[in-house]
Amino acid sequence: MELSGRNQLAATVKTVKLGNIMAEVVMELSGGQEMVAAITRASAENLALKPGDRVTAIVKATEVMVGK
Repeated sequence: MELSGRNQLAATVKTVKLGNIMAEVVMELSGGQEMVAAITRASAENLALKPGDRVTAIVKATEVMVGK
């Protein structure tokens, strides 16, 4: 599948916390950093996400904040 999002990061699922409507997916990137995604519960279930799964985190945003 081709995607317009160019910021694609290989990751491994660490945890999946299912709520009533939403799910929190914590992923570990190759350098050890963590990224958290909030997705719908239905999407998490359709993807059958579980710890250890290799996934691609795709970031598509209109702004990026930088702090120092």
